Amino acid sequence: MEQLNRIQLRGIIGTVRISEVQGRRLANFTVATNVAFKDAEGMAVIETTWHNVVAWENGSFITDFSNLEKGKAVFVEGRLEYQRYTGDDGNERRLSRVRAWSLNIIEEPLTIETI
Repeated sequence: MEQLNRIQLRGIIGTVRISEVQGRRLANFTVATNVAFKDAEGMAVIETTWHNVVAWENGSFITDFSNLEKGKAVFVEGRLEYQRYTGDDGNERRLSRVRAWSLNIIEEPLTIETI
């Protein structure tokens, strides 16, 4: 059986930090995704999940970070990865993030899906 690690996100960009590492541009940004549902009492609830995303400018699927701005809608494809590190306080921490291989700014407004 073939193994698969693939994730697709369509959401709103939060914070954006672009840096240069060994001559290549790197973007670290967050994406908020929402889902709407009704709770046990029938009240509407909107649940937001924040995702950490890292993307390297690679010349094929990710060519330009100039449109990567807070508040814009984005479609991201990539793989989920985890890292362990030790914080300044000596405690071990885990980080999950999406390593993007493709991202596109979405021009039309996004709607919240109801389950």
